[in-house]
Amino acid sequence: MKNGLIIINCIILTIGTCGGPLLTRLYYNNGGKRIWFMSSLSTAGCPIILIPLFFSFLSRHRSNRNRNNSENAEKTKIFLMETPLFIASIVIGLLTGLDNYLYAYGLAYLPVSTSSLIIGTQLAFNALFAFFMVKQKFTPFSINAVVLLTVGTGILALHSDGDKPAKESHKEYVVGFLMTVIAAVLYAFILPLVELTYKKARQEITFTLVLEIQMVMCLAATCFCLVGMLIDGDFKVIAREAREFKIGGSAFYYTLIVMTGIIWQGFFLGAIGIVFCASSLASGVLISVLLPVTEVLAVVCFREKFQADKGVALLLSLWGFVSYFYGEFKSGKKVLEKEQPPETELPSLPVTDSVV
Repeated sequence: MKNGLIIINCIILTIGTCGGPLLTRLYYNNGGKRIWFMSSLSTAGCPIILIPLFFSFLSRHRSNRNRNNSENAEKTKIFLMETPLFIASIVIGLLTGLDNYLYAYGLAYLPVSTSSLIIGTQLAFNALFAFFMVKQKFTPFSINAVVLLTVGTGILALHSDGDKPAKESHKEYVVGFLMTVIAAVLYAFILPLVELTYKKARQEITFTLVLEIQMVMCLAATCFCLVGMLIDGDFKVIAREAREFKIGGSAFYYTLIVMTGIIWQGFFLGAIGIVFCASSLASGVLISVLLPVTEVLAVVCFREKFQADKGVALLLSLWGFVSYFYGEFKSGKKVLEKEQPPETELPSLPVTDSVV
């Protein structure tokens, strides 16, 4: 069951990590200018979580009826989350909303490849926060993975000055760069904070509860961004922006908006799902591994430059990915060997000479 959840979360995290930035950049490249609007779309797709929550409710309700007589069956709770966990989810959601704005601001002025390489630095901060907040244990393999992925990001950072879009000013580029760095550090803090919330919760954390936490977090983050949209006047210009969109007109614009919200939801759901199934560090490692893949896709989709340093970074990321999960495989194998009971030897029977 747990292995199945890990695979599912890895798949949706891959789709979100690679697809979210590309769709957001497509919006900006074709006349989109509303940063708060893009920020809200990062978490506005949360109603899709109601689908698995509905099926989970039906399953729990059926189990309750099977355990008890139909007349005396316990009333199935619609939501499992208790008040302390609800409040913690709101706080994390507000931080996520701020992080969404910082990231959307940076992506408005940076190429996808440059933004991705900056986000890659979150792994080093993630490892640091995880060590102090949740007492993350490191192995030589996980340390090697963090170093490789961080070095790969550093190599890209040294050669990113040639990626500045022609229409952006130097000031806009620098501000976007700084905003993205802050977004990377903040998200590196959020992942261990989610793991800490799981550990400190006074109720059993199930995957259904993880979905509820994600729902509350995304609602809080979306409300944070909606306030920004109201202040910035985004609601007044969305219809005009749709009509003036450079490709496909209004129909394509609104389709892009819906798909962006759904794809980004996959990123956030996959990220906290990996935290639940493994750890915040594992989630950070997987995100960092996928960033060079996003850069390659950006080169293909938007004709961004792909220098040799990006190829080196991609190889280092794959090396770090293999190193981390090989270490996890070895650690899991050792745990299984310790839990396996020792084989008991049958006492040997005495041999006697029989006299016929």
